[in-house]
Amino acid sequence: MSTVIYIVLIVILVIIVLANIAPKVYDVSRSISINRPLPEVFSYLKFLKNQDNWSPWTEKDPNVKKTFSGIDGEVGFVSAWVGNKAVGKGEQEITGIVENEVVNAQLRFLKPFKSTSDAYLKVKKDDNGTIVTWGFSGKNKFPMSMIMLFMNMDKTVGKDFEYGLNKLQKILEG
Repeated sequence: MSTVIYIVLIVILVIIVLANIAPKVYDVSRSISINRPLPEVFSYLKFLKNQDNWSPWTEKDPNVKKTFSGIDGEVGFVSAWVGNKAVGKGEQEITGIVENEVVNAQLRFLKPFKSTSDAYLKVKKDDNGTIVTWGFSGKNKFPMSMIMLFMNMDKTVGKDFEYGLNKLQKILEG
């Protein structure tokens, strides 16, 4: 009986240690240079419905069901989706716009797991046109923080951001 108690205590101790060393926050972003004027790029980016043209998740479920509320391109606009296992269920709401600088949004994932992240699309003028930075950040709550010990969010989501930004570049430069 005492062996079982020791095993349970060791398991609890391991969970406590892992929970304390697990990453508590994440911030993933990727950038690309687009050879178009900044106001033109920003004007395209601030409309969430345009993301259907370049978001990698649209390809992961071409039959995703989307609903919208509010006025696209304005604070408060919500794009909601229900899709397959690859895209899940959630919504994105525009929470702030600084014209020709940044579009901030909140991502609320409902399935396959509940999570909230802050997303952004930033633009900056450069010699070739416009640098677009697409990113998101948030907090890893327990037990999700434990899973993040074994999953590299930057690699996983970063690949999708790179793919989407390359599509965006082709659309805007096309």
